[in-house]
Amino acid sequence: MKKSILILNILLVALVTSCKEAKETDKVIVPDETTTEEVAAPERVEPKVVSYRMVKTSDWLQKIQKDSLQLRVAYALNRTDAANLKSLDSIVVADDAAGDLAYYLPFPLEVASLKEVKKIIFFSYPTQTFAAYANGHLMHTGPTNMGRKKDPTPTGLFFTNWKAEETTSTFNDEWDLKWNFNIENKLGVGFHQYSLPGYPASHSCLRLQERDAKYLYEFADQWELADKETVKVKGTPVVVFGTYDFDGKKPWLQVVKSPKALAISEEEIDKVVNPFMENIMKEQKNRMSFVSQSK
Repeated sequence: MKKSILILNILLVALVTSCKEAKETDKVIVPDETTTEEVAAPERVEPKVVSYRMVKTSDWLQKIQKDSLQLRVAYALNRTDAANLKSLDSIVVADDAAGDLAYYLPFPLEVASLKEVKKIIFFSYPTQTFAAYANGHLMHTGPTNMGRKKDPTPTGLFFTNWKAEETTSTFNDEWDLKWNFNIENKLGVGFHQYSLPGYPASHSCLRLQERDAKYLYEFADQWELADKETVKVKGTPVVVFGTYDFDGKKPWLQVVKSPKALAISEEEIDKVVNPFMENIMKEQKNRMSFVSQSK
């Protein structure tokens, strides 16, 4: 009898572990550019409550041990990664970390005005977060560390162009950039995996955790060139918006008192993207035509 109970407990632990691992896996859904078929919204697990508290980092880490779900939410909330979180004296944590990451970050789950846009990526300077949408559905989101005060990330509309699983920084040839996707070729600006200290620290690029960099690397499209100087088809639209208060406190600390303090509304997304919508749809139509002819 004792042996049966022991086996049952082992099976339950294995099941819980496998569920956690499955939840941590982000499947990249790439829309078919040759049809008008829409991508479905991803299934999500909503937390019972969305509230936060400040904790002493070392004490909290010792308490939660290797709880991957709590750690993933903590990395995102503090705009950092595993290597840098340990060096922070105090951090923001969720009271309930069982939900999908989208519920703890600012971007809306749906944006109706983006229904006809097959793919688009946003980077929010003030919240230091990014979001990838397909047909108006939020597909993936996470933290970013953008350009520092001295070397700010340019804002506006860009399109992804070339990518490389690993490349060398144009600013310092000793910096290896993994899962790099360039968005501004002449300035050498792109998004990629790199250290996230928990504040805008880059030399104008958009730093990401590796899991997020790999997701966007697969999600976005490269450009198509007619020759070395002529772009025939542009890649995926990327909108970088807002400003960051470099002299103020980290804005995400506000969520402890007001959980929705940084929430980005559909209306705000509309206001940001409307000036670019005509160009976005024109380039999307051009790409769809190119892909259809290439098949």
